[in-house]
Amino acid sequence: MTLVGLVVAASKRLKEAGVSFGHGTTNAFDEAAWLVTWALGLPLDALESHGKREIGADEEAKVDALLARRIETRMPTAYLTGEAWLQDIPFTVDERTIVPRSYIAELLVDVEETGTLDAWLSERTRRVLDLCTGNGSLAVLAAMVYPEVAVDAADIAAEALEIARINIARHGLEQRITLVESDLFARLPDRWDLILCNPPYVSDAGMAALPAEYRAEPALALAGGADGMDIVRRIVAQAPAHMSDEAVLVLEVGHERANFERAFPRLECAWLETSGGEDRVVLIERRALKA
Repeated sequence: MTLVGLVVAASKRLKEAGVSFGHGTTNAFDEAAWLVTWALGLPLDALESHGKREIGADEEAKVDALLARRIETRMPTAYLTGEAWLQDIPFTVDERTIVPRSYIAELLVDVEETGTLDAWLSERTRRVLDLCTGNGSLAVLAAMVYPEVAVDAADIAAEALEIARINIARHGLEQRITLVESDLFARLPDRWDLILCNPPYVSDAGMAALPAEYRAEPALALAGGADGMDIVRRIVAQAPAHMSDEAVLVLEVGHERANFERAFPRLECAWLETSGGEDRVVLIERRALKA
């Protein structure tokens, strides 16, 4: 069997098993390619250059074992491999933190422009906060995109910050990013020009409907209460005191836009376009938050 043939067979097996995607891939073929190449110690793009290579019995056995773990445990592939990518940047990950994924990453690293958020920033933007940083991926991306800024990254979970510290070191950003263990702004007395936040926002109904792969992640990083807005309400209330005059808050709310708008019916804000549409990420200026 060739490498491509093995990926196709693995893809079929994943489909038949009914596994769920969304932790770095969106379909069975891409998930299969990830599992197969990792099991064989090959780069992710190996299908392009080695697709016709014949696979030996020992190699097939390695793939079969990893595929079986993926299906039987329903663990995200990122946990099985210990690595995930966000905007083509690799990050270390394990069960201490959710798998890196955020529409905010797209806004930081725009492939066609210098960055979708640039229009909202100014030459005075010098301090960035990644609130609810988790694995530290948004803090790392912000430091890469804006090399002149200082980045702080905060999370309530000490275990998640252990992973964030690994990722910051992995990309050589120890001098640019400061980690803080904090329940939102409790231990953050300063002010920032840009606050990025991908908080827990999944409603109780959404949590109950999550596939097993998502339930393998820390619930603390996902669950946002009855309407998903428990943490978001605290952020909206507390953020103005920690923002410079022209600062903006960029907040991800996933599928919960309706609940967000019910919670804040008079809040002036701008919904930003991402690959998920115009209802995943909201931008709010400090003046609007104060009002």
